[in-house]
Amino acid sequence: MRQILSIVFSAIMLSCVYRQEPQYNAPGMGNPLVPGYFADPTIKKFGDTYYLYATTDGIKLASGEPQVWISKDFVNWYNYEMEIDLPSGLTNCWAPDVLKGKDGKYYYFMGNCQFGCNIYGYVSNSPMGPWKPVNDGKPVIPVGTGKEHLPALDAQFVQTEDGKISAWFGTWCTSFGGLGWAELNSDDLSIERDGYIPLEQLPDVFEAPYPLKRKGRWFMMYSSGDCRLSDYVVHYAWADSIYGPYRYGENNPILSSSEDGTIDSPGHNSVIEENGEYYILYHRHDNPHSSGGEFRQVCADRLIFSDAYTIGKIEPSHTGIGYLAKNSIPYKNRALKAKTHASSYYHLLSPPTRFEKNGVDHAYLPEYATDDNNGTLWKSGSSTLPQSLTIDLGKTTRIRRIMTQFEYPTFYYQYQWEVSVDSINWFLFSDKRSNRRSGSPMIDDGDADARYVRITVTGTEKTGMYAAIWNVKVYDHLFEIPSFSNNEMAEGPGEVGERRLLVDLDVRDLTVGKINGSIPNQGELGGGFTPVGEPLLTVTDNVKSISLDGESYLLLTKPAPKTLDWNAPFTVSAWVYNPEIKYGECVVSWNSRRNMLQASYAAMMYGTGPYGAMAHGDGYVDVAFNEVPEAGKWHHLAVTFDGMCEYIYVNGQLDRQLPLMLFVEAEQIRIGASGEISENFTGSIAGVRLYDGFSTVQQIREIMCETDPYDSFYKKYLDAGGIPVVSSEHVSDEALIRAQRVITVMLSKRPDVKRVMVESGCKVMIIGRNEEVCDLPEYAHICDTPENIAYWNKRARGFGGAPEDAFSASFGEENVLCLEGDRYKGESILVHEFAHLIHTVGIVGVDPGFNSELEALRQHAIEKGRWENTYAISNKEEYFAEAVQSFFDCNRYSEKPNGVHNAINTRAKLKVYDPEMYELLLRYFPESDLGLCDDNYTQIQWD
Repeated sequence: MRQILSIVFSAIMLSCVYRQEPQYNAPGMGNPLVPGYFADPTIKKFGDTYYLYATTDGIKLASGEPQVWISKDFVNWYNYEMEIDLPSGLTNCWAPDVLKGKDGKYYYFMGNCQFGCNIYGYVSNSPMGPWKPVNDGKPVIPVGTGKEHLPALDAQFVQTEDGKISAWFGTWCTSFGGLGWAELNSDDLSIERDGYIPLEQLPDVFEAPYPLKRKGRWFMMYSSGDCRLSDYVVHYAWADSIYGPYRYGENNPILSSSEDGTIDSPGHNSVIEENGEYYILYHRHDNPHSSGGEFRQVCADRLIFSDAYTIGKIEPSHTGIGYLAKNSIPYKNRALKAKTHASSYYHLLSPPTRFEKNGVDHAYLPEYATDDNNGTLWKSGSSTLPQSLTIDLGKTTRIRRIMTQFEYPTFYYQYQWEVSVDSINWFLFSDKRSNRRSGSPMIDDGDADARYVRITVTGTEKTGMYAAIWNVKVYDHLFEIPSFSNNEMAEGPGEVGERRLLVDLDVRDLTVGKINGSIPNQGELGGGFTPVGEPLLTVTDNVKSISLDGESYLLLTKPAPKTLDWNAPFTVSAWVYNPEIKYGECVVSWNSRRNMLQASYAAMMYGTGPYGAMAHGDGYVDVAFNEVPEAGKWHHLAVTFDGMCEYIYVNGQLDRQLPLMLFVEAEQIRIGASGEISENFTGSIAGVRLYDGFSTVQQIREIMCETDPYDSFYKKYLDAGGIPVVSSEHVSDEALIRAQRVITVMLSKRPDVKRVMVESGCKVMIIGRNEEVCDLPEYAHICDTPENIAYWNKRARGFGGAPEDAFSASFGEENVLCLEGDRYKGESILVHEFAHLIHTVGIVGVDPGFNSELEALRQHAIEKGRWENTYAISNKEEYFAEAVQSFFDCNRYSEKPNGVHNAINTRAKLKVYDPEMYELLLRYFPESDLGLCDDNYTQIQWD
């Protein structure tokens, strides 16, 4: 009996293992069906060829070129950009469908919402076009057909038994009361009658109807939810007549997201029948899910009918359905699972967003280019070019054909393929460095014997596009391929920026008053800022700046360069003073608002609304501040973008980041305006900069330091893990580097303390060896008279306190570098003063009761007779700072207490002399060497 149970249990376990769905990034997955971003799929079979029509996604709200995928076997697909005579101004073809008419011609229908949501029709002698408009280019189904104001979109067309064409359409159906239909004359496509199916028959219907007839019964499939988020699903209802009435089916919704989220937001389907089997095609989000939800990919799975009225629950998969006909490529892909190496790859890190609720930690690895998986791709580490990918085939083999599937099938890439036997000596296999033709796959034929193949991407059609590849396939034979090819493009290639300072608006040396003429742009772009309206040069809260009244702005006489087009990396920054923060006011803009769609616009803003930090033309990708900067104060705002992720900084601290791709058109550069008058800025702006490149956090803080409108004293900057180290131009770089290292080590044990200090805006200033303490602008409040200046310059070479000294610590260059003339030889003033900052800001910030504990410890030391006649015992702050110096072996030695120091100058001595303080310091500091210069260390060790 136990043996039988064991066998049964084993069988169950094997069954569970067998049914376990592979990971989305496993090699050889059949879903997605095609490489690239496509949505709203319609599948057709004409003759022995499959045609997949879809919305071209991943480009400003699904506005890519109209195209079709063609296959003989349902696995190996070829993309072709179709020629369509579109009405002027239409830039997208949404949710296409194709119908073969009784006249033998092919009719292409697509939706567009730029002039009201309408459906347009085209005709051709071929299912691939070229397509000419019907109905004189006017909509075949205009908005309001079937039901008043109902948007005509997402149409599907079927031929009825009586020779009519029945069209089904609608989006936002829940708001308009139902799903629309129209019956068209098959001769001229005129509407003979129309109507709608009410919501009661199609619960939750939102869009994307798909009528399917099976065994005399009609099934109406449709989608509900938001296609850009995770709640998009497929439902169905059934009826005996195509026009209803419909009954809501069982098992609804029949298609929805997977529990692990890798199959996300599946919907907008079509169906194909082959040999009595049904297969559903639908789109789902890419992995990881791109912001905006408009980077969808087409998938296919089995559709099973439980009975004459019921569709079973669909199990969406990564494996897909595979071949529906004989494999059209009967040869082995020699690159499958081959080892790879790339010049770089991108690692995307992002906190949670509405599209990725758990955040993103994803590497676009080189090996994804050889995994024959349309859902994974290699992407270079930046958009700089050239970038290369090398594939090791494992052994020397004959190479006749290389097929490359780039990220965007409808844009061209420029590249070359090389081959090698030893990966040292390379020979040209195919040269496409001047290519201007798109396609997927790109096919390169030749004849070589090699073990290694290497592609080098040298150019892209659009600025800011990455070198990125879904799959590379290598064959040792030639085979039949389609004869068509796309037309060459005159546009491009995109120009790659070099992080040039294009715009630099600096008014610190200008005269206050009315702006006469233009203000010179000190950036490389040149030109001048012309006043529009009556902007004034004023002093606002002690800062010389441009004052704008909501009707005025500055316009640069030179347009933005092409290096800021499309998805180009950029950095924009400005100092702003907003007396009253409104919904969204523009600080800087540099691109066009024409035909504004999702992510086709970029402008730095300052406001409380959803586009308060950055406006991108769509609420799904606009960026709000996490914390809106306070009104009535000067703030440094900066935004930087690397082509994959946008980062918002406020006063040198990261406020928000969002994975993103842009599709902008560089145009005029405006300060204080976007082109929409309601967004004009009201307040003051200073220190504006614009770069055609990405900036690191250190570079952002350098920009903030360099453009500081309060004072131009600080010219050098270094980042110590979020703590700025600054100095005048007269201080050596070595001093900043050494201070950075000391600060980093001191904070290495307690990241929580460090985080509080960073968030509080702590900084460290270096007093140059030939400078005085009163030269630092932070100390202007104590250096307010000649007597005080003389006193403090003689008394001090550094301070450490907060908030009275702007959460800062300072020390002399001569001390940190042990230069001649250092009056504090034998100790580190940096360690002492920075210890004050750690105590008063960092430790107290994480432990509000710390000061009470510290004071109790000091009183205990006094009772024990410790630290008598020393600076350490004067108060709890100096007790802490002096003990920290001893802990790091950098306190000056005095054999007998001299009013300042005593003999307790090392960690070893402190541990014995004041063990309670030693244990307290162990909670916050590492027992590490700080890497100080020699004379900073105490000169007398343990006796």
